[in-house]
Amino acid sequence: AVLNPWDVMLCVSGTAIACENALVVAIICYSPALRTPMFVLVGSLATADLLAGLGLILNFVFQYVIRSETVSLLTVGFLVASFAASVSSLLAITVDRYLSLYNALTYYSERTVLCIHTMLAGAWGVSLCLGLLPVLGWNCLHDRTTCSIVRPLTKSNVTLLSASFFLIFLIMLHLYIEICKIVCRHAHQIALQQHFLTASHYVATKKGVSTLAIILGTFGASWLPFAIYCVVGDPDYPSVYTYATLLPATYNSMINPIIYAYRNQEIQRSMWVLFCGCFQAKVSFRSRSPSDV
Repeated sequence: AVLNPWDVMLCVSGTAIACENALVVAIICYSPALRTPMFVLVGSLATADLLAGLGLILNFVFQYVIRSETVSLLTVGFLVASFAASVSSLLAITVDRYLSLYNALTYYSERTVLCIHTMLAGAWGVSLCLGLLPVLGWNCLHDRTTCSIVRPLTKSNVTLLSASFFLIFLIMLHLYIEICKIVCRHAHQIALQQHFLTASHYVATKKGVSTLAIILGTFGASWLPFAIYCVVGDPDYPSVYTYATLLPATYNSMINPIIYAYRNQEIQRSMWVLFCGCFQAKVSFRSRSPSDV
């Protein structure tokens, strides 16, 4: 087959995704201190993105080395499950941040741990089911008229995936709006106690709200074009449209480690230990809670 530059870019993107998230997974597994619910969620996100990166690499290899309908189904199913788990993990992290602010006094309880583990089990279970659908027969290999812009997925299959994404995006949008309200309310309460709102409180509140906007904006900008095109696109359209919307969606898995892992000072400290073999005491780190954004 003639080498498609878009496939090469997807493979390069998958390689970068796999390397970034493999480091996060290694750090979390290596450091016993990173066993809190927050880091369990970050680890779930990194694992999902790592699998997505590996899936993009395998898809490239099998597309140009081993051309088989069975392998194509397995690869597409693997990618669907991985990206679904990534998006679901992002939702779980958003719920965790909301709970850490809304129920701050009872957050560090066994009930929270059970809730988070249940969320992750449900997220990975649903993602696995979505990934198995093409393999179990929901594909267009025997009826080309039902194909979507992502072969061999059917139009109804990608519509289901897009609808699920839109629902998750709306839930995250609602939760982040609630988080902003809580942050602003806390700042107002502090101002009432101190009789004025200090510049540091204003800056901290503005920074928190800006960070939340960047997180949600990055997520939406990465996935919304592809999700919308899955609904309105037609398989007869040029494939460049599919590639042009799919490639930015993969960038979300490339940005996730930067937003949710490498900015965290506990992970930064673990990286010092992992790569330097010792921790330099002169570098100051502050332990963060899930509500830190």
